[in-house]
Amino acid sequence: MKFKAITSALAAGLVLAASATAQTKLTVKGSDTLGAKMVPQLAEAYKAAGNNVSFEIAAEGSSTCFTNLLAGTADFGMSSRSVKASEKNKFASAGKELVEHVAGVDMIAVIVNEANGVKKLTKDQVAGIFTGTITDWSEVGGKAGEIKVYTRNTSSGTYKTFQKLAMNKKDYGKNSQKMAGNEQIAAEVAKDVNGIGYVGLAYVGRDGIAPAAVDGVLPTPEKADEYALSRNLYYYTVGQPAGEVKKFIDWATGTEEAAKIIEKVGFIGAPKK
Repeated sequence: MKFKAITSALAAGLVLAASATAQTKLTVKGSDTLGAKMVPQLAEAYKAAGNNVSFEIAAEGSSTCFTNLLAGTADFGMSSRSVKASEKNKFASAGKELVEHVAGVDMIAVIVNEANGVKKLTKDQVAGIFTGTITDWSEVGGKAGEIKVYTRNTSSGTYKTFQKLAMNKKDYGKNSQKMAGNEQIAAEVAKDVNGIGYVGLAYVGRDGIAPAAVDGVLPTPEKADEYALSRNLYYYTVGQPAGEVKKFIDWATGTEEAAKIIEKVGFIGAPKK
């Protein structure tokens, strides 16, 4: 009997120890702009601070933030654009409340090959290039050569935000080449002297590219209020966050430590609450 009692006590102790050390996994899905660099680095710092959580991060475009939250396959989502009315209506129809949290501030940088002599464009010229009405660099003061346009794909929040901010919601030109992420656009423009594209602020330092001033303003953090293509970045949750999701979002959006990481990555920390 004594042996059984000891065995039972040991088993109970093991269960308690396991439950005390059980690691919570947070599944995060959505934007490449947030999910390629910013959120992984925040996650690593959060874990290093002693929080017993792991993160599964899938950065496949802002649209997937909302489809996964609606399906219940993400604990919270990342988006480089605000939710569309049609998306919000789907949550309402399902009896779910979508809650928005500002994760930081970004500036969509128009980039050209570093060898390109054109380093300044007006917003109208940017619109003309990306809609396909301007097709040669000589039309904007550069050396003659066909403009090669690189854009994000249609599931990207940046694709839609750029269309809204820079193109007056007009369609992209038929010859634009769609890329999966910021890194891919930067890589293509770096090797194409006639290339032009756009990336988040965190990607403008890549070798081989240069940001173009838009209406005389370069995309730098101190010019965020003046730059025509600035935008908020977001986390989204279904309902008010709770538990480990709330702890992480509160930390990521409200602490100096997180703001320093966001700024080191190349974005601008979330506005003070």
